[in-house]
Amino acid sequence: MKSIAVAAVALLSFPVAVAAAALTDSQMQDLAASSFAPVIEEYKLPGLVVGVTDHGQSYFYATGLASRADNVAVTPDTLFELGSVSKLFNVSLAALAEARGGLDLTSKVSNELPDLEGTAFGNLSLMDLATHHSGGLPLQVPDTVADTEGLVEWLADWHPTRPGARSYSNISIGMLGYLTANVLNKTYANAAEQDLFPEMGLNNTWVNVPEGAMNHYAYGYDRKTDRPIRVNPGVLADQAYGVKSSARDLVRFLNLHLGHAEASGNLRTALERTRRGQGRTADYVQDMIWEQYPWPVNVEQMVRGNSYAYILEPQPMKSIDPPLPPQNDVILNKTGSTNGFGTYVALLPGEDLGVVVLANRNFPNEARIRTTYAFIRRVLADR
Repeated sequence: MKSIAVAAVALLSFPVAVAAAALTDSQMQDLAASSFAPVIEEYKLPGLVVGVTDHGQSYFYATGLASRADNVAVTPDTLFELGSVSKLFNVSLAALAEARGGLDLTSKVSNELPDLEGTAFGNLSLMDLATHHSGGLPLQVPDTVADTEGLVEWLADWHPTRPGARSYSNISIGMLGYLTANVLNKTYANAAEQDLFPEMGLNNTWVNVPEGAMNHYAYGYDRKTDRPIRVNPGVLADQAYGVKSSARDLVRFLNLHLGHAEASGNLRTALERTRRGQGRTADYVQDMIWEQYPWPVNVEQMVRGNSYAYILEPQPMKSIDPPLPPQNDVILNKTGSTNGFGTYVALLPGEDLGVVVLANRNFPNEARIRTTYAFIRRVLADR
């Protein structure tokens, strides 16, 4: 089943004239359908939703099922697990806390967590946590750690294996969310759901999906067993990969970055903060979680930057001092996965374009990158 919806997004807080998108609803539907049909077939994706913002106009293409057992179709309001795209909200919350005066992202971890005073992890800055600049933290919380208190004890004895390197880690970003929530005197879930999501105008984005929204929550399908599955709780799961959201809300998130949705001064400051270039790897500039490439860029460079090498192995990264201001002629991206879901978001400020791809099966990053890249090229060519 397929559905398409178009909504004009008012320019409420940015007094900049924006040209209307040239593509019609029908054109965007045709582009999305033809672009994503091959990956739907190859990876047997049960359901897929593509959201697009083009010059402030929002489009949604949806095909397939949110639940096979109940024969429920996906829609722009279906909830998908975002996996590591959740990290973009984590750093947004931290930057918002800083904009409000409650946090300093340049300060040491030990300033917020005195138990780690004098340790290697305590000497990292909060910005290091926001940019994976830890020097060798593992991807996952160790199996022997049962809770956050146990993780703090583990971190007290941790030492970097590759000082100065970028190490993609749920521990570092998870601890940023944990510390930010502590400053706000809330759990992370409450801080996100009570402070951040309402500030962003997101009405269907959750850490803990409430009972009243469960009928919108898709089932993921395990790529090995094809069984329905949802994410399991774990230490720092909320902070690192625990957000569930819809294509409609994620397009609004991209519109906030592009200036097409109402935002407070603090939120605008926070979102701009997340797009400053903090470090340079061999293939991209590391912002606060966002990975930034020049635009135009060869797709092979983006495939390398989203490869398992950048996820599983420490990579050299040179700090940028002072940080780069938010750039226009770039493409920023982030992938996210849980066992049952695959997500991709891309933002092109200079083209005034953003794309989100949500699927209820985890399919390879390379397929997400190549397909979305080709789709973006077709959108730009057909304007």
